[in-house]
Amino acid sequence: DRFFASFALAPNAGTIYLRAEEAGNEKFFSLPANGGEVRPVLKAEQGAFTNLVIPQKASSTLLLANWESAVNPGELFRIDPVHKKKIRLTSFNRERAEAIDWQPLEHFWFTSKGGGQIHNMVALPPNFDRNKKYPLLVLIHGGPHSMWRDQFFLRWNYHLLASPGYVVLLTNYTGSTGFGEKFAQDIQFDPFGRCSREINQAADEAIPRFPFIDAARQAAAGASYGGHLANWLQATTTRYRCLVSHAGLINLESQWGTSDTIYLRELNNGGPVWEQGQVWREQNPIRRAKDFRTPILLTVGENDFRVPLNQTLENWSVLQRLRIPSRLIVFPEENHWIQKGENSRFFYQELLVWLGKYLAH
Repeated sequence: DRFFASFALAPNAGTIYLRAEEAGNEKFFSLPANGGEVRPVLKAEQGAFTNLVIPQKASSTLLLANWESAVNPGELFRIDPVHKKKIRLTSFNRERAEAIDWQPLEHFWFTSKGGGQIHNMVALPPNFDRNKKYPLLVLIHGGPHSMWRDQFFLRWNYHLLASPGYVVLLTNYTGSTGFGEKFAQDIQFDPFGRCSREINQAADEAIPRFPFIDAARQAAAGASYGGHLANWLQATTTRYRCLVSHAGLINLESQWGTSDTIYLRELNNGGPVWEQGQVWREQNPIRRAKDFRTPILLTVGENDFRVPLNQTLENWSVLQRLRIPSRLIVFPEENHWIQKGENSRFFYQELLVWLGKYLAH
């Protein structure tokens, strides 16, 4: 019952190969085309496969795909399902990747106070020394129906965020994919409460587990749904020295009326906004603005239709009214994602300056 992203048929059409999420990784599985047991194609403890292709005119089944991890930018591999191994075909990024001081992600699990098994990964900074103390950056994924995965990408690059000397914590809270259908659906009718508690508990679990984390210096950041949750943390806790919210909603009601996604919000919130069900009344960050305290950086693309500009401007107005230390950055050319190279560079510069201001000492 895992979410699968792509599939392809073997040349004889007898076997289906598919790529599916599994606890922070993306793996290959196979099953008979006429139905039957799903089996892993090879043992994969690290990284993510993407872009599966099976040439239909090959003399035997030939699986080609990209593979990457947080410390291995994507390359092309051949997957041998008989001997259960992957064979590297390209090395475009290998020399540069090997020159970077980074380490593979560390995984851990904990049992949430709600009884769920919660998966986490940790990225360590360069020049890492287990005898030193490092600030903790709690990074919150969007979706919510997505998953932090062991993958290399530009947006929220784990090691780039860790580079000033931070430990980065990645939690696959309830609602994440890659852990079964029920786990993904359990966020329904409780969009912010349960997962925010799990995010905070993940930090509480990580601190004694990794003694090199400085419990006195914590920050949290997220984009899209992760931005929603950063704003919810603003309303519900003061444990973080600062927050970062990119494309995050502040007002459930005005978000419903201006976003390009309406139906799913009604589904998760238990009905339309005018019925004023419990979620609309009790899990709307702006209704808790009197509790806002934490310095926060707000960023948004002016052409964002998923979480439109009005959400960030409403948040900014509240923060200014309450005189909470804050900074607003609007990218006029960007949409829900910051895609242009120089804009991305500027985003990281400003984000790291913001974190450094509050986590330095």
